[in-house]
Amino acid sequence: MESSEYGPQYDAIRPGGFLAYAPLRTTKDHFNVTENEVYYAVGDRESLILTMVSYVTWCHVAPAWPSKFDPTSPNSTIKLENVIQYFRASSFALASPAYNNTLARTSISDTRDSTPLPEAMEHSPFRKCIDEVTENALAIVNKPPDHRLSSILISVFFSTGFFVIVALAYMLCAIFCILLAIRKWLWSGPLSYLSKLKERMFPDPEIKRREMEAIKEARRREISYESYP
Repeated sequence: MESSEYGPQYDAIRPGGFLAYAPLRTTKDHFNVTENEVYYAVGDRESLILTMVSYVTWCHVAPAWPSKFDPTSPNSTIKLENVIQYFRASSFALASPAYNNTLARTSISDTRDSTPLPEAMEHSPFRKCIDEVTENALAIVNKPPDHRLSSILISVFFSTGFFVIVALAYMLCAIFCILLAIRKWLWSGPLSYLSKLKERMFPDPEIKRREMEAIKEARRREISYESYP
C-alpha cells in the first residue's frame, strides 16, 4: 500500500484483477463482537471473491462484494497504518480502522516493530478466525508450472489425435463401401430396368435395320422353300 508498485495505473495488468477491498462483519449470534468490530480484506478482486466464500462459511461473515480500492486516495477508508497483517508476500492484507500503527510510516524499511493491537482486538475470536481462514484459503498466484501436468496433457492430446484420425479413416472406408454397394444395386436393379425400357421404347436405328433385314432374309428363305418343286 502507498507504494509505486500499486495503483489504478496497474489495474489492467495486475494478476487477479484490480485492487479491491471488502468489509468483514459478523453478528453476536456467532461471536462476541461489538458493533464497531469490523475488518477489511484488501487484495486483488479474484482473491477477495474466492476468499470471501471461506469467510462466510467458517467465520459467518456477511457476504460483501469487493469494491475498487485506491490506496493513494486521501479519502480511502483504509490507510497504511490500519493494516493488521499482511499475507502472500504483502499482496493481501487484513486491516481495521480501529487499529492505528504509528510505526507503519517509519523510514526503516526492515523494522519488525509495530504498535500492539488493542487488547479487545488481540483476543477477538472473530479476528483470529479471519486470520486463520486467510492463511489457509488465500490462493497462491503465479505458482511454478507443473511440467508433469504438461506432459500428461501433451500425451492425451496426441493419443486423442491418433484415435480421431483412425476413427475418421474407418468412417471414410465405411462410406466408400456403402457408395460402392449403392452403385452396384443401381446398375443391377433400377438402372438396368430403365436401360432395357429405353431400348424397347427408343430402339437404335441400326439395330432396327439389322432386325428388319434378318426378318426379310428369313422370309425369302421360306418363300424359296415353298416354291421348290
